[in-house]
Amino acid sequence: MLRLGLTGGIGSGKSEVSRLLTGYGAVLIDSDRIARDVVEPGTPGLAAVVAEFGPGVLTPDGALDRPGLGRIVFGDPERLRALNAIVHPLVRARSAELEAAAGPDAVVVHDVPLLVENGMTGLYDLVVIVDATPETQLDRLVRLRGMTEREARERMAAQATRAQRRAVADVVIDNDGPLELLEPQVREVWRTVTEHARREE
Repeated sequence: MLRLGLTGGIGSGKSEVSRLLTGYGAVLIDSDRIARDVVEPGTPGLAAVVAEFGPGVLTPDGALDRPGLGRIVFGDPERLRALNAIVHPLVRARSAELEAAAGPDAVVVHDVPLLVENGMTGLYDLVVIVDATPETQLDRLVRLRGMTEREARERMAAQATRAQRRAVADVVIDNDGPLELLEPQVREVWRTVTEHARREE
């Protein structure tokens, strides 16, 4: 098994790289998706969040009010740590289950938005960074995701810098341009990692 840690700044196009890699045969473990799943209604994760933050973080139908919870923890490091202490162990456990199910010959891509920020680079055989300039990120967040410029800049500022991400990268994928320039790069990365996996056998 070859374990890739995939990350990139918000608006860098990491999700598109994940999609391409799974198309080539990678097994994707999406940390954001798992983080949503472990706090679905009826889960122990959601019960723990409500116990910590109160029933005000629920919507009328009993689901987690993500924007409401975000307003509580964003800008309050202590409350954010409390949330992470609940969610992160659940995400790690579920990721380990999915990885174990992938099989010994799999190339497993762990899509982890805060891989650099959480000091997780040592957990993977290779760290792949999807890179874009801050100007490109800002444009995508405003134009494609409907954020205000202020919201976009705040989200970007809360993440590792471009230099910090590049400093820990084994592979950098440049996604400053259009999709047709991205796909050949990702295909080349896939060729490289599958060769690497064969050498490790």
